[in-house]
Amino acid sequence: MDGDLTKGPIMPSMMRFAVPMILGNLLQQCYNVADTLIVGKFLGSNALAAVGSAFTLMTFLTSILLGLCMGSGAVYSIRFGQRDEEGLTDSVCASFVLIGGLTILLNLAAFACLDGIRIFMQVPGEVWGHMREYLAVIFCGITATFLYNYAASFLRAVGNSVVPLVFLAVSSVLNILLDLWYVLGLGQGVAGAAKATVISQYISGIGIVAYGLLRCPQLRAVRRHWSLRAACIREIAGFSILTCVQQSVMNLGILMVQGLVNSFGAVVMAAFAAAVKIDAFAYMPVQDFGNACSTFLAQNYGAREEGRIRKGLKGALAASMGFCIVASILVCVFARQLMELFIDSSETEIIQEGVRYLRIEGAFYWGIGCLFLLYGLYRALGKPGMSVFLTVVSLGTRVALAYALSAVPAFGVAGIWWSIPIGWVLADLAGMAYYLKNKGRFLG
Repeated sequence: MDGDLTKGPIMPSMMRFAVPMILGNLLQQCYNVADTLIVGKFLGSNALAAVGSAFTLMTFLTSILLGLCMGSGAVYSIRFGQRDEEGLTDSVCASFVLIGGLTILLNLAAFACLDGIRIFMQVPGEVWGHMREYLAVIFCGITATFLYNYAASFLRAVGNSVVPLVFLAVSSVLNILLDLWYVLGLGQGVAGAAKATVISQYISGIGIVAYGLLRCPQLRAVRRHWSLRAACIREIAGFSILTCVQQSVMNLGILMVQGLVNSFGAVVMAAFAAAVKIDAFAYMPVQDFGNACSTFLAQNYGAREEGRIRKGLKGALAASMGFCIVASILVCVFARQLMELFIDSSETEIIQEGVRYLRIEGAFYWGIGCLFLLYGLYRALGKPGMSVFLTVVSLGTRVALAYALSAVPAFGVAGIWWSIPIGWVLADLAGMAYYLKNKGRFLG
């Protein structure tokens, strides 16, 4: 057993566990931000629009695997809290079979549908050549995404959030160096940026699996423990598939919005490509804090420590809201300077649209911070279906309003930007109302 979150001071324990996760995923963002910075500065606005639009698609595809691994991680955490070693080993084996098989199918489907993506995402002709070239390489990294998230979800579930950070740190630095080498040194354009990312992903994925096999007997058991129990597979499938649906629905909605953004042309695409990276960096810490809180809650739920769950929730909410307020102020004040990190200052139209996006979204980071905590709470309490419901509320509102408001001349593109925080807030209200109504049943 590795990191027990059912004992000791609540907030210090949660923060020690959360900080490496936050740093790790900020580094993971460096994969795509490095591509965006280098492509935007040296290959032009069409290449930037292509990589940005491809990033949205890849976020959707990888969210399927991430959701499956996160759902499995919730089961691992509960078994860890119950001190059920055999059950933990069974769960690890079942998730490997389930998620590994789905990874193969996803990878085959991605390549088979490559040429249909242009129609679905309404990609302009001047952008599609770059985007297809990038995707043809980046799809090769889907298996690496599975390897990393499978091993990382297990390590985090048993309280080890440091090792995933170490492997991400190494691969992120390598990604930046390879980006510079392939794009500037070898002149390979967007395909070179994709190669840098894929190589870095495989280094982190293979490295963390090798570490897990050496140090964790439950992962080594995957090689020999094939007597899978139907009940265990059903449990893993129930958590994993619902969490996958939640993650993929969330990103499918974003993908549909990306298609709408693309219909406004290359300038808006480039602005969105840069601004969404800044946006992700700004609220990524609270997303990871929500995931860390979920592991804390799941371990304590397995151990039936209701008092620690209540205190942990209150502390997590205060910490998350405090961070969101600071992030909102920084993004709103420095929106133009942040955009100019990605776009040459002479591209005034692109920068202006990106600034407008950041100031609208940035004012409402508290909404997404609260929503990430609610997602984590319901996964930990064995109610992943509620996380799916909240995602449908948030994304359904976002997509419907984006298409409706952007068609009104008075709103235009700004209607897309406003639809996002409105969806966050409505989902928050639904999630909090459900918790307040049922918390006695959850924690009694």
